[in-house]
Amino acid sequence: MEIFIRTFGCTLNQSDSEVMSGLLVKAGHKLVGSVEDAELVLFNTCTVKDNPEKRFFSELERARSTGKKVVVAGCVPQAEPGNELLKGFSVVGVRNLDRIVEAVEATAKGRIVRMLDTRNNPRLNLPKIRKNPAVEIIPLSSGCLGECSYCKTRFARGELFSYDVCAIKKQFAEAIKEGVKEVWLTSQDTGAYGKDIGKSLPELLDELLMAKGDYKVRLGMLNPNHALEFLDDYVRILKHPNMFKFAHLPVQSGSDRILKLMNRKYAVKDFTKIVKKLRKEIPLVTIATDIICGFPGETEEDFEKTCKLLEEFRIPVLNITKFCPRPGTPAARMKRLSTRIVKARTKMVVELQKKIINNKEWLGWQGEVIVDEIGKNNSFVGRNEYYKPVVVKAAGLKIGDVLKVRVIRVMQHYLEALPV
Repeated sequence: MEIFIRTFGCTLNQSDSEVMSGLLVKAGHKLVGSVEDAELVLFNTCTVKDNPEKRFFSELERARSTGKKVVVAGCVPQAEPGNELLKGFSVVGVRNLDRIVEAVEATAKGRIVRMLDTRNNPRLNLPKIRKNPAVEIIPLSSGCLGECSYCKTRFARGELFSYDVCAIKKQFAEAIKEGVKEVWLTSQDTGAYGKDIGKSLPELLDELLMAKGDYKVRLGMLNPNHALEFLDDYVRILKHPNMFKFAHLPVQSGSDRILKLMNRKYAVKDFTKIVKKLRKEIPLVTIATDIICGFPGETEEDFEKTCKLLEEFRIPVLNITKFCPRPGTPAARMKRLSTRIVKARTKMVVELQKKIINNKEWLGWQGEVIVDEIGKNNSFVGRNEYYKPVVVKAAGLKIGDVLKVRVIRVMQHYLEALPV
């Protein structure tokens, strides 16, 4: 069949789609670039936020109206198996990726299948087709140890299940052998890796970084409570020449009172301790964090604490989310703030970031970048060792190239450079 795969959500979902693509092509099916060209549409869904879920259901309805055959995979069917909007569609859960060919071929014959087992499936070292030939995405685990009051994803991904060290090492080594330039290690919380199997994230990284080659590793999000457990090792590992000097540490709020309502397992002082340590040891390290604006019960004082935290630490990469209740979560039962207040606070954080983040410290910087994206207007986007996006206009470049550049202009979200 000719199949179009539509992916919503995070890096982990992107990796799942790459595996499903590889399995389908190996089975003789063809991937196409649009719904119009497809006989079957495979949706890989996300339930972290309200907007991606709404977009998915809107696109699902359009696909239904065209008469296309449809398979729905990912977090939405796993978290909401009884959702009426999924009635009449084949569904495949997050731990059943290895059965995607079976699901597609059954659907092609007019059958409706439900594959929502919560078994621990053989997730690694399966056939895959990389969306970006320069980037290998390796999931370290499924599920998490958190019980955040606002999170619906844990209903889909379940409890922590760390993948075998040998399986991860095998996929890592094979990717390096195939010439990828960036390896992204991902999961719901990379810091929790190994806690269910007697291992730890630093132990795993020490083993992976023994691999020789011209590559950089980007470590995905880890919660502050886990980073604090192995902070010295975390710093030591980020200093490794094959690591991007990049740390994604979601704080969510600058108020300890709100963090307790969120059921986060750390305090603001834990986050600040980690950031100070990282910046002392690796001065140009890129810190990324997440903020939820307008969480139920957030007062003006709570919100001001968040703004003061952002001002004090000038976090350059900020993912801002307006609170939206996810069905079935404890936070959905809490008394909500008015939409007007949530929107106003979100806008204030956006404006604050524009004011405090200018990247002027990067003007004139020289060093190597890995080209990993095609930009606009005949440009390419590369990443330097601090994972800063660097836009370069130069003829003859291609994905995976490594070149030395000098930064000539700085913007809030990226740098502009010329080849040296």
